[in-house]
Amino acid sequence: MFDISFTEILVIAVVALVVLGPERLPQVARTLGHLFGRAQRYVNNVKNDIQQEMELEELKKFKTSVQEAARSIENTVRTEINQFQDIAAGTKSVTATDPVLPAENMEKTASSFDPPAAPGNSIQPPGGSKPDSNDTTGIETHR
Repeated sequence: MFDISFTEILVIAVVALVVLGPERLPQVARTLGHLFGRAQRYVNNVKNDIQQEMELEELKKFKTSVQEAARSIENTVRTEINQFQDIAAGTKSVTATDPVLPAENMEKTASSFDPPAAPGNSIQPPGGSKPDSNDTTGIETHR
């Protein structure tokens, strides 16, 4: 704390001994020790208070940033839910306005949307049946 060397302390002690005398020197030294201890505790308390205030300020900043992030996430989720509900409401209104197809028309409509056959499946053996694994007609089957 203070930049005092041992020789300087020794000079101060000799001067104090000469000025105060050997009877009062121990009592003065004890009193100075108590005052020095109180000063150190006071300085340490002030340092701790300042450190706690700085940590408290950092925690407040962190709290506000977390709250802002939570609000942002909440707003995003709410807008997504609203969009989803709007889309769901839109599909319900579209299905409600479309006429209902009779069962026989649905079968015709469904058969008209069949995907075309894959190129490897377009060749069929004579007789209209699928070749089995014992077929020796020369047509290779994919396994």
